[in-house]
Amino acid sequence: MTVGTPRNIFNQLSYNEKTIAVEDGENQRMNENALCPGLGDYLIAQARNNHWSNQRLHSACLRLPAPEYYANRPSFFGSIHIHLDYIVFVDWLYLERLTGEQYLPADVGDELHSELAPLVEDQVKADRALIKYCEAAKPETLASKVSFKLLDGTQYTEAVWSVLAHLFTHQIHHRGQVHDMLSATSVAPPQLDQFFLSSDLPLREVELKALNLPIE
Repeated sequence: MTVGTPRNIFNQLSYNEKTIAVEDGENQRMNENALCPGLGDYLIAQARNNHWSNQRLHSACLRLPAPEYYANRPSFFGSIHIHLDYIVFVDWLYLERLTGEQYLPADVGDELHSELAPLVEDQVKADRALIKYCEAAKPETLASKVSFKLLDGTQYTEAVWSVLAHLFTHQIHHRGQVHDMLSATSVAPPQLDQFFLSSDLPLREVELKALNLPIE
């Protein structure tokens, strides 16, 4: 169960009316040429980092006693559980917007999960789907546009690469909030900045192997 009275986070976003609109002709070629060289590799690295970071954070949260995990705290959404549930919800939402495939259940209530174990399973699925998407994305895909509507009817059209960049920033933002809340529990928050530097490889190598991620 969820303790506290969080704001209704799922009603802020629409997961309906997802359309993918790809630019054509000269505009798309100009956008492709304007992309930073190596952007695709960077987004792949971010997707892999996201998976690794979630695994570390979830491993810590799984060791929490239920009262600490569900406790209402002076934070953005109230509890550790609601923050983690919101992360996977938004991941599914943006995967739907990017791919046009359905990931979320047709009827989403106040939360996707009431317990951590199935939440972790779905987060792993979302992480792997995002890695797969980024690994397959070609420059023309990253330069293309995706359109979607919010509940208030406002329609947005954004470049795929900027949607991905936003999603990774969103994940880091809310993981940081959970990381901070863990500092006030009986389980110490994990180190989450040991992914990119080669000097940190010994600190992440075992976990990368377990997640079937490249060891670089």
